[in-house]
Amino acid sequence: MIYLDSAATSLWHPKEAEERMIQALRGCGNAGRGAHDATLDAGRIVFETRMRLAELFHAESPERIAFTCNDTEALNTAIFGLFGPGDHVITTVLEHNSVLRPLFHLAEQGTDVSFVTCDSLGRLKYEEFEANLKKNTKAVICTHASNVTGNVVDLKRVGEFCKKHGLLFIADISQTAGAYPVDMEVFQADVLCFTGHKGLMGPQGTGGLCVREGVDIAPLKRGGSGVHSFLKEHPSEMPVRLEAGTLNGHGIAGLNAALDFIDKTGVENIHSRENALLMQFYEGVRGIPGVKVYGDFEDSLSRFRRTAVAAINIGDYDSSRVSDELETVYGIATRPGAHCAPLMHQSLGTVEQGIVRFSFSWFNTEEEIEAGIRAVREMAKE
Repeated sequence: MIYLDSAATSLWHPKEAEERMIQALRGCGNAGRGAHDATLDAGRIVFETRMRLAELFHAESPERIAFTCNDTEALNTAIFGLFGPGDHVITTVLEHNSVLRPLFHLAEQGTDVSFVTCDSLGRLKYEEFEANLKKNTKAVICTHASNVTGNVVDLKRVGEFCKKHGLLFIADISQTAGAYPVDMEVFQADVLCFTGHKGLMGPQGTGGLCVREGVDIAPLKRGGSGVHSFLKEHPSEMPVRLEAGTLNGHGIAGLNAALDFIDKTGVENIHSRENALLMQFYEGVRGIPGVKVYGDFEDSLSRFRRTAVAAINIGDYDSSRVSDELETVYGIATRPGAHCAPLMHQSLGTVEQGIVRFSFSWFNTEEEIEAGIRAVREMAKE
């Protein structure tokens, strides 16, 4: 199988990550639950992973990073832990349902939500942030990159808007973490929400939040923490405030090793290679009659400021039909449909047809990209 669906999940992982998970399965206990060697080993792995993430994202300290099962849980934790009736939140049409559905739920309870729109290439209309500002605006929630088009958002610009108006800024870095530079300080972000199983090359079941000092998020879950067991309330200090229950220590061990690989390889090198694969595919398919490519590829700068995602359609064929044929005839795995981003598809006019998303990773080869181009070319002739 030629796997071109890394924006959904990383199928291939560094060998070190696989080995570290096996070691953890055989020897790690429950972090923070005791003082024997097995639990102390688990605690060291968890803390070392916090340190690696803090360094990668330029967070204030490892203690400000709390682990979750994925980015959806991280975003739910931040959204439900910070907002309520009477608050106004600005977000965008680029967002994933992990942002939209919590906000729609809060809207039913009295939270006001506004949306910044995009143009035909999926580029945000940044001037609308000011236009949507209200007296009760509390925060902006924005993705770093669209999971549909691959367009990267200028989070520095968004962060400056939030700073100017005293707003909280929650950034969803699910599509960029590990594969594109992320800097919490440059973005002036108050909360970063991430997942471990995409660009971070880790296992599923890992993710988390980086929370700026002074930002108090109410816990989404309450329960065992390993500390202050006689308190009726869940402990208030980070990171245990947002980490009720046993952590996925085995998964975090795999994530730790993947982060080591990313650190040694370099995020810039990873992005450069993935971007080269993307542009190889784009140049190969953009001139094929009947093929439409979505997203911003207009100039060299916009082409570099992208994640490794190419969203296409072939004629008026349903995206699921195209993706199925790619898999059954050519052995190529892609993602069709709506990609859990309904407002993005409404903006692009692809609600009925959907989009076929090709997404590339460090582990893909030029030969696999050429196979994808040939398959699109042959299918477009049908």
